[in-house]
Amino acid sequence: MVVSSQGMNFGIIVSKNVMIPMRDGVRLATDIYRPADAEGNPVAGEFPVILGRTSYDKSNPVIWIDAVAKAFVPRGYVVLLQDLRGRGDSEGTGDYFHTANQKEGLDGYDTIEWAAAQAWCSGKVGMVGASHGGIVQNMASLYRPPHLAALWVDVAPTNAFRWEVRQGGAMALHMYGALYLHGFDSQEIKDDPVAIERIERGAERLRDEVWKQPFKEGETPIAVVPNLQKVLMHYYRDGSYTDFWKQESLNHAQHYDRMDDIPAVYSSGWYDPFAAETSEQFAHMTAKNSTPQRLIMGPWNHVSMRGKGASFVGDVEFGEAADWGDKVLNQERFRWFDRWLKGIDTGVEDDDPVRIFVMGGGSGRIDGAGRIHHGGGWRVEQEWPLRRASETAYYLSAGGGLSTAAPGSSAPPTTWVHDPENPVPSISGNVTGFYEWIVLPDDLDPAYVPQRARMRSLIPDGPLHQKERDSTIVASGRDPETPALLADRADVNVFQTEPLDSDVEVTGSIMVNLWISSDAVDTDFTAKLLDVYPPNPDEGYPEGFHLPLEDSIRRARFRDGFDEEVLMTPGEIYELQIELPPVSNLFKKNHRIRIDISSSNFPRFDVNPNTGESIGRHTRSQVANNSVYADGGHRSNVVLPIVQNTD
Repeated sequence: MVVSSQGMNFGIIVSKNVMIPMRDGVRLATDIYRPADAEGNPVAGEFPVILGRTSYDKSNPVIWIDAVAKAFVPRGYVVLLQDLRGRGDSEGTGDYFHTANQKEGLDGYDTIEWAAAQAWCSGKVGMVGASHGGIVQNMASLYRPPHLAALWVDVAPTNAFRWEVRQGGAMALHMYGALYLHGFDSQEIKDDPVAIERIERGAERLRDEVWKQPFKEGETPIAVVPNLQKVLMHYYRDGSYTDFWKQESLNHAQHYDRMDDIPAVYSSGWYDPFAAETSEQFAHMTAKNSTPQRLIMGPWNHVSMRGKGASFVGDVEFGEAADWGDKVLNQERFRWFDRWLKGIDTGVEDDDPVRIFVMGGGSGRIDGAGRIHHGGGWRVEQEWPLRRASETAYYLSAGGGLSTAAPGSSAPPTTWVHDPENPVPSISGNVTGFYEWIVLPDDLDPAYVPQRARMRSLIPDGPLHQKERDSTIVASGRDPETPALLADRADVNVFQTEPLDSDVEVTGSIMVNLWISSDAVDTDFTAKLLDVYPPNPDEGYPEGFHLPLEDSIRRARFRDGFDEEVLMTPGEIYELQIELPPVSNLFKKNHRIRIDISSSNFPRFDVNPNTGESIGRHTRSQVANNSVYADGGHRSNVVLPIVQNTD
């Protein structure tokens, strides 16, 4: 008998640490939340299942219990929350390698089919989860368990090499920070207080630890967990697309055609590091699947869509429409899963397939919290990417110009010095898990302080005015006279339009095409897209508010691709591309579109020592004199997807 839950408000009964067997005999600890009657007894009948699998803590009261179990069970669902193999209370110690877990898909399959076979299950299973909790959904989908009926995949990387860990050939150092999270509570050291303390002290000194490069075996705090140290060395040294990156668990994007044809939602934010992967997965799955696929892209970072929610990220206020949190998110998830797991007509089949938040258009006023009102609003679309977006080249010109007019026949290159000992600091960035831990007072027992309550992002994960502040990570020997605005640094090259005559909307992915040279055999080139507000002393930004949108990097030895490394000949001119993630932003009249070109962005990315030595094994560093060309024969440009006003 399938129990109808419409109009009901069930209680909850919990079975903790039910050990579900996998096909190889390893048992995974699972908390099962079932509908209960007024006396606290399980309600008889069959219910659909919502499954969440996590590498963190299945009993997290905010992320899992409040947001999932307490939300879904009263509506007539059974919720299963499970520790992954080798994590939490599950068996399989030694099988955990951050996200490089080859048994993840089969474990998901076995859990889903175990749940479907239980007397209290209707035979329909859906999955929820963010980040790693999204990865495991995709991994399960690869194996097509017969009773998996719907997904909601939130902020999930699908290709660790391309965006999660390596980006343009450099290492995205937020994954170094993330390994501290996974090391601190790893099963391998749970009975080793010395090892736990080494991880903890390292996390407290993360702003110092990131400088201790090259990372070497046995020398980082991560070394106390051998599996994670092994992963770190691959993350740090495997700049080419090696067999390590080809593992199914690290690049399931290459297996999209294997994924199940079931209804799925893909959600992310423009300031999430995985915005490109989320939107691309939607496009691929829409093309191959017959079932409804949905895309939601908001003005969020990796976490701000969920939890308590917020209408702002970083220094920027987007307005009430941006404020989702679990309250709005769950209303959307209820509609989705009620339709596909219960067969209730909730209208989701009639929804437009794409919802995007177009940022911008706000007043530009600074509110009482010190945030600029950038504004924006939601818009529905029929596809992604937008076919009506016009790929428009904006050309760099000598002297710092940026326009749709191609440069003249001759012009001197723009040249700067890249000093690895004094890299361009990351004021903010699209990062996740890059946490330094707050040092607790001696009289405070760490056991009474939730781990995540101690954490603050080493790089603020969202848009900040590009001006250094006390928390900015910079070289300890930096000249105190160095200008605070990044635009004023000698190694940051600003190319910007004249104040715009009318509003310009950019919606989609961005490609930066550069002609470059260097006196080094290898170096890096970075690009950052910004929306520059006109000066407004009355609002507290006399130099204009420099709003970052997206950024990325390309290591020159990988300019021809990632299958092999090809060093440069000093002084020779090469073409090089930098891929930026997608964004949707309205540049208002009188604003400027700006591209910053440099050679470092630290600690967002590891710094190139410029020596051409093996990746992650350098023995020294050297200064590089780098150039970008903008003349008739070398038309460096940024290609922006321009969307005309449809009103």
